[in-house]
Amino acid sequence: MHQKWLNIHLLHSNQSNVKQNWPTAGLLINGDFETPPTGGFPNPSLAAGEGTTSLPGWTIGGTVELIESNQRQGAMILIVPQGKHALKLGNEAEVSQNVELEKGSTYSVTFSAARTCAQLEALNVSAAGAVATVDLQTLYSVEGWDAYAWAFQAQQEEGAETKLAFKNPGMEDDPSCGPIIDNVAVKKLFTPDRPEELYLIFHCNCWIAEPLNLISMTCFPDNAVINGDFEEGPWMFPNATLGVLLPTNLDEDTTSLPGWTVESNRAVRYIDSYHFNVPQGKRAIELLSGKEGIISQMVETTPQKQYSLTFTLGDAGDSCQSPLAVMAFAGDQAQNFHFSPTGNATRQPANLTFMARAERTRIAFYSVYYNTRSDDRSSLCGPVVDEVRVWGASAAARLSGHGLVGLFLGMVVLFGLVLN
Repeated sequence: MHQKWLNIHLLHSNQSNVKQNWPTAGLLINGDFETPPTGGFPNPSLAAGEGTTSLPGWTIGGTVELIESNQRQGAMILIVPQGKHALKLGNEAEVSQNVELEKGSTYSVTFSAARTCAQLEALNVSAAGAVATVDLQTLYSVEGWDAYAWAFQAQQEEGAETKLAFKNPGMEDDPSCGPIIDNVAVKKLFTPDRPEELYLIFHCNCWIAEPLNLISMTCFPDNAVINGDFEEGPWMFPNATLGVLLPTNLDEDTTSLPGWTVESNRAVRYIDSYHFNVPQGKRAIELLSGKEGIISQMVETTPQKQYSLTFTLGDAGDSCQSPLAVMAFAGDQAQNFHFSPTGNATRQPANLTFMARAERTRIAFYSVYYNTRSDDRSSLCGPVVDEVRVWGASAAARLSGHGLVGLFLGMVVLFGLVLN
């Protein structure tokens, strides 16, 4: 007998039309610094270390320098993350751009950054009265640069512009040092809603045995976790192969990963299915740096009720060295799950049962090990987490026979044909 695993998501609503507004996203004006300034790009062999005085789309404060790919600074080759040009910020230098945003909406800024001389270089990012310092000390990739995301909430009135700024907060002994930035984009975020009484939502797992006279279906009410599939997140450049790092962020209301916070002092990596193995959908989270990279969420629960925390554990396909394992927390329960796939599988399910003690329960994940890639022994990597759900354990109902199966038999047959 041949069996296949099939996931079906069922949505029933008493509304005939559900309106959905998609977020706007994209590169800022000259966000890749490839538009030449007045007089053209500087000759790196003649103008190395000299300040740039004009930069299309941007306002300059202090000494900044347009650099070119493979440009040398002494014995060091400066890193341009993507394209041919990037911008280096000198001591306390700042570049900014005014953008028109929707008041009250949350926006995520994606940008690439690299350090030059100093181990302790950092970059300040600010907008709408909020500011964050991104630590560039840790190199997560052997490429020497990484993409980062940071979120803020627009405060300006409609029609007014918000100043988005990048600043080098340091004062280096060598004024030619400073962080490098490239590829600046903004995306308007939305937060997926939790299920409400208006909707009846199920997640159904079907075992299909051939012939089709043996079918069983398990359905669960879905889901106390916001953005548990990680499909809503920061802007990702289509040609970016390193993912996007999400640095420490303890504000659950203003985050580049709606619903989630990054608790620790190291980042986690937001990955896409175009460049990594993603268990389900287009996006997932790769946990980095062991206990130093933690994601968490407070989910709504009923005290003294038993729940199941389920998630999918995977391998990103980035040559990460074994072993891979995740420590999962739910309330007062904790358990580590080792990734031990069978055959060519790149994903496996995990389940942790817990008793809720309050109206909000913390769930969290971190990598048990401090993993690096086997091909370069330097780039940080780790296990992948996706499809995170919390549901009442007593609410799971196993259905089989002619009732619900008959209702969806046509859908099952169709998916069965596709899977063949």
